[in-house]
Order: sequence, then structure tokens, then C-alpha cells
Amino acid sequence: MTTSATPHLFWITSRAAGIVALVLASLAVSLGLLMSTKLLRKRGPDLIAFHEVLSMSTLVAIAVHGLTLLGDQYMHPSIVDIAVPFASGYKTFWTSLGIIGGWGLALLGLSFYLRRHIGAARWRKLHRLTAVMWLAGLVHAVGEGTDAGQLWFLIMLGLVALPALLLLATRYLGDDGRTSAPRPANGAGGLDVRGVRVGTVPTAGGAVRAATTPVGTASARRPFPAVHSRGESGHSARDSYSSHRSPARDPGASRRRAPRLAEPGTSD
Repeated sequence: MTTSATPHLFWITSRAAGIVALVLASLAVSLGLLMSTKLLRKRGPDLIAFHEVLSMSTLVAIAVHGLTLLGDQYMHPSIVDIAVPFASGYKTFWTSLGIIGGWGLALLGLSFYLRRHIGAARWRKLHRLTAVMWLAGLVHAVGEGTDAGQLWFLIMLGLVALPALLLLATRYLGDDGRTSAPRPANGAGGLDVRGVRVGTVPTAGGAVRAATTPVGTASARRPFPAVHSRGESGHSARDSYSSHRSPARDPGASRRRAPRLAEPGTSD
């Protein structure tokens, strides 16, 4: 004696789509968290595209999971029951968690294409709520899922959900609050992290900026002489540098030198 699956086709399809949505959402969350760590800090376009594919596939699976319930002959839910939280009388709490998680993932996922209008900083803050919506869907699957007590379901859940939970805990409970050292202000002549300060060099318009050179180079062993901008001694920084390097080569250097001050008690 065999049992026909036709009367339960919509129910079976909804269950399968829900499991697929849970797996895809867990993978998308795990990949997104990895992309924000040092492991995948240098992420490429292909990795971002794969994350996008996982997210969009999750939304499709969620839509199939909910819409196929409309054809179930046992529950006979309405569109309000599957779309509005706390409207269904069937396991109201667990069903409402699934609805909230599904709508949340859909809105946050589609907001990716509106991030220019939302603003990059504001969108990143909103995107953090994706993990919360994923947790709502996870609790919905465990609390209401028909296969929640099956061994294969628990093994599958541990393989895809546990890594995401660990990454989530590391991301928000770890050392994420570290701040980088403040950078020196422009024109302050601060020390570069890869070199040492060896003096200043003239730039266009008479401005002066700090110069750095890697540690261990020839220039670091023989410091570059400091020069002054125009106005300190009556001549330009370029002239001062030339007279310091080779005063004999510049016949007019003596004429540009500042006059000596008269000694006390004498007159010109």
C-alpha cells in the first residue's frame, strides 16, 4: 500500500523550500561576516557577486516557502496568514517569527540596490540587522519546522548554522571595538609609519612639507638639510638650499647673504 503525495505536494514543497532558504541564508550570513574580517579582507568582485547570488536565492526560496502554503489542503491559510505577523492561528508565535524574519531579509537584501540613495554609512548600519532577521528565521525553523526533531535536520543545522553563529559572536563580542591610531594632521610633519623624518623640502608656491624616507636607506643615514621658506632670511628656500650644498658654484651667493650687524659702540 502506497500513499499518494499529491494531496501533500504543496506542504512538501513548502518544507523543502524552507530548508533551502535556511541553508542559503546561513551561508550568506557566514560569507558576509567573513568578508568583514581579516580572513577575506581583500575580497574581490567575484566574492561579492557570489554573496549577492546567495542572498537573492534566499529570497526566492523564502517566497516559495510561503506562497506554496496557499495551496495546502490541510491548513488553508490566507494571504494575510502568511504575510502579516500574529495573524495566523497556527503556532502564532513561531509563524510570526518566520514572517518577520522573511520580510526583514527581503527588505534588507533589496536595500543593497538603493544604497546610493540611502547613504553608504547608513546602509552599513542597517545591513547589520540582517543577522537579527536570520536568527528569527532560525528560531522559526527550530520551533515550528516539521523536521526540527529529525537527526539529519539537526546535523544539517549544525553544519550551516553553527559556523554563522560563531562568526557572529566573534564579530560582535570580540575585539571589534579596536580603533586605529589617529593620523597626523596635514602639514604637521608627523612621522610616517614606514620611515623617519629627515627634514623638509620646498614645494610649489613656497610651501614647505615634511619629507620621509624608509629606514635604512642612504638618505636616512645622511640627513637632508632643513631649509627655510621665503621671508625668514630674505631669500627663497631654493636659494638657501643651493648655497648650503655648494656655495662656491653660486657667484651671487655672497650678494644674497644677509648683511652683518654692526658691533656695539661702532658705526658704519
